[in-house]
Amino acid sequence: MRLTPYEKTAQKEVDAWLRGDASLVARAMDWVMRPVDWAVEQGVPDSVVDQMSEAIGGFLSKLNDATKWAVDLSSIQSEARKNGLDIEDLEDLRTAPLKTLDTIANGLFTQNTVMAALSGGGTGLGGAMLIAADIPLLFAINLHLIQRIGAAYGFPMTGPEHGPIVLSIYNAAAASSREARSGALHEVGIAAAAYAGGSTYRGRVRGVFSDQSRHVPRELAKNLVGRKLLQTIPLAGAAVGAGVNYWFTRETAQTSYMLFRALYLEHKDRLQ
Repeated sequence: MRLTPYEKTAQKEVDAWLRGDASLVARAMDWVMRPVDWAVEQGVPDSVVDQMSEAIGGFLSKLNDATKWAVDLSSIQSEARKNGLDIEDLEDLRTAPLKTLDTIANGLFTQNTVMAALSGGGTGLGGAMLIAADIPLLFAINLHLIQRIGAAYGFPMTGPEHGPIVLSIYNAAAASSREARSGALHEVGIAAAAYAGGSTYRGRVRGVFSDQSRHVPRELAKNLVGRKLLQTIPLAGAAVGAGVNYWFTRETAQTSYMLFRALYLEHKDRLQ
């Protein structure tokens, strides 16, 4: 199916995002964090990274449980109808105008980033004692954000079989690198082929999701450890915790936005 002018512009935006450097928010955070990152590399014990890695890994391992994917997506259908889309199921959005879907998806950004910031501020007040508790909550908020943005484009992520896409989004959001984005986009291509062919998406990596995610928690921990450790600084902890959670959730939202737009466009192309 031929792309509309708006869809062609969206494709160019996705391509630019894939090729480009980190976002403005990520670049600002990296600039602020350079001294801290250096200090982390010099003196943070492996045990600290291990602790955060275990917290992340613990959350990811629970994604094998279908009940952990439970999310209310009725608000997406309501927003679609408010925007003039007469749909019966979320999957009907796969053929809706992309411009309208972008509007719905963009409306999801603020609520989730505020929730994440508040969780970071609250646990920041507790310093090191609550950092491990903050990690699962942060990733849970971001999981629901990914699910809602995916649903806005007609691709609800509602079960463990969608784990590889979610994992690739977490990785691309935390790393803000071209390599991570390329890997996530490749996963999107596999999903588009499956959906267009009427088959079930399984992900490019075979096996149990916990096996697929074995090495990712430590990489995510390395990207977050310095930022999260600043929460242990008296008085500054709450502000830093809120800022770090805002940064990660904003990156997750932007990554999801671009990848699900790419999935929408590739799915449309494969239906020809």
